[in-house]
Amino acid sequence: MKTLLYFTHDLRIHDNAALSLACQSASGLACVYCIHRDWFTPGAFGLKPIESIRWQFLQETLHELNSALQAMGQRLYIFYGNPKQLLSEMITQNNIQHIITSRQFTYYETSLIADLQQQTPTIKFTSVDNYTLFNKRQFSAFDSFPETFSKFKKAVSHLVVEQELSTVTQMPPLLRLSTPVTAKHPIPPTSVKSLPIHAGEGAALLHLEQYFQSGAASTYKETRNALDGWSNSCKLSPWLACGALSVRTVVARLRSYEAQHKRNESTDWIFFELLWREYFQWYARYHKSRLFCFHGIGHYKSKPLTSFYPQRFKQWANGQTPWPIVNACMRELNETGYISNRSRQIVASCLVNELSLDWRCGAAYFEQQLIDYDPAVNWGNWQYIAGVGADPRGGRHFNLAKQTALFDPHNQYINRWLGLDEQRQTLPPVIDAVDAADWPVMPASLNSGAQDGTKLH
Repeated sequence: MKTLLYFTHDLRIHDNAALSLACQSASGLACVYCIHRDWFTPGAFGLKPIESIRWQFLQETLHELNSALQAMGQRLYIFYGNPKQLLSEMITQNNIQHIITSRQFTYYETSLIADLQQQTPTIKFTSVDNYTLFNKRQFSAFDSFPETFSKFKKAVSHLVVEQELSTVTQMPPLLRLSTPVTAKHPIPPTSVKSLPIHAGEGAALLHLEQYFQSGAASTYKETRNALDGWSNSCKLSPWLACGALSVRTVVARLRSYEAQHKRNESTDWIFFELLWREYFQWYARYHKSRLFCFHGIGHYKSKPLTSFYPQRFKQWANGQTPWPIVNACMRELNETGYISNRSRQIVASCLVNELSLDWRCGAAYFEQQLIDYDPAVNWGNWQYIAGVGADPRGGRHFNLAKQTALFDPHNQYINRWLGLDEQRQTLPPVIDAVDAADWPVMPASLNSGAQDGTKLH
């Protein structure tokens, strides 16, 4: 059977259910990845879905995956354009009979697969669970999706994480694809920059092993809230987000570590945070386009009292607010494409509460910058902070002075990213320009559809 394996957030060889299935059933196989042209076009708030650091991390991951496939007589076809058009043309031009892909969780990705199935009803489509701890079959017994994380945790407490699959070592013959007509333009180049975290499956597996060998997992709960420090947290999210690392492989290594070194609160907390990630995947699949709604997942809830102030947003994004802790976090984000979980909560709370900005502009900025961007986790967490998501308490407001005193009492983190000279500058007590042009605005793109869940770019 002529098979097309559509790679998305599963850029690895190990524990790859989609790849394993393709190897079992295909007589000829083409491995494909589509780079969406819209990723590089500014949308609402003037933001792109992907900026240079994140793009470089992704490209290096794709390069390593291609090398691994080539070692087994295959290759990764990478096309640039509109994925729906590209895949449709590939199916027609190459007489594809079967498309295999990993299960998608967010609205736009699931819609793409559904539209393709509708357009090509004679083609066999198979989606496999490849990104999560649990699978769709295990969730079929639920009457409704748990409305809070606490209820979700209780509901899945009896579910078993399936064992990871053996790594593929042999692949079917290469199915040579003709280039789709719409793939006219070259793939955008990357900037030449040394990334703070090495990309690719090899780096992911090496880091996973080094982290557990270091023993840091036994003290994770005590160190996880640090603003920086390589071993203070697992740092697995960049590879989990693009699928260069399997979450089932992480759990298998965690259980192995617990068997050797004893299970404790810290190792439990690592699994607890993997459950948070899991929750937001199924949350996104259940709530569909409401993941991107201004008023969040509940139409009965009041909308947050925020707007869009261009000057405030610019100061926040550039790390030029009156709050040094926020500025330091944003400078690190812009320089490295990564900040800690605590830093993310601090800057998100500042944007929503101190600056009264539309939470979606913060979520969109994270999408643009973070090398570990995961749509379900990112937008779900921003809804949580803004009080329009899964938190029954109605949002989170962090005291910035208290956060500084708790997590950077000696200003070491602030000094690292701001420097003493910049800190000595007198920052204005107000954050708005006096120019009337900076009065709150609602971009036309927001008025035209984003209230009902249309994504902002």
